[in-house]
Amino acid sequence: MQRGEPPNGKPQAELQARLGHRFADAELLSRALAHRSRGGDHNERLEFLGDSVLGLFITEALFEKFPGADEGGLSRMRARLVCNPALVAQARKLGMENCVRVGGGISKKVRPEQDALLADAFEAVLGALYLDGGADAARAAVRALFADELARVSPHDAKDHKTRLQELLQKQGLPPPQYQVIAQRGAAHAPAFTVECAAEGLPAPVCADGGSRRAAEQRAAELALAQLEHA
Repeated sequence: MQRGEPPNGKPQAELQARLGHRFADAELLSRALAHRSRGGDHNERLEFLGDSVLGLFITEALFEKFPGADEGGLSRMRARLVCNPALVAQARKLGMENCVRVGGGISKKVRPEQDALLADAFEAVLGALYLDGGADAARAAVRALFADELARVSPHDAKDHKTRLQELLQKQGLPPPQYQVIAQRGAAHAPAFTVECAAEGLPAPVCADGGSRRAAEQRAAELALAQLEHA
């Protein structure tokens, strides 16, 4: 993460090379990489746009690849591809941790806080790319970035961890798992949550962190599943 003024041109040049798009409007890319903690012109509006851009082109790719999949299957696959951990992985693959600019109140040591910033900035960059290069450029970038994930995803394994955990317990005649937020920290614009998941069959409740309550619940469910499936 960078503080203060924009980084030198090299990180942004490398980012553009990895995206496969050279921005005609360099200021647009710079804004996409500026977190609101800096004040002034920041990336929230571009993040809002990029969220829809990403959702549209991932939906389009899944719709084409799986003509027989129903709405539920398509929705689960899309949720898996565009969840926060997946966006963080894409941002790190692009080297965006060397480009995003933050204010002094952001901790470099709190991983959930960093991950939330990267996921937001990734969406903002896609929004900026859409404005700079149009729909065709944004579509090409999304499909290239998610090519491996699109190749692997399947309607049969696209259920999220919470759904899988609940179905596993139901098959065993057990009550559904219970989730509880046991800690919340961080600034309002980049919170971090700790969630506890309790379920029959677990030797003890499991806890997990996330940049949102939903992300923390999914991670806790993943850990609970791992214990129950290997018991």
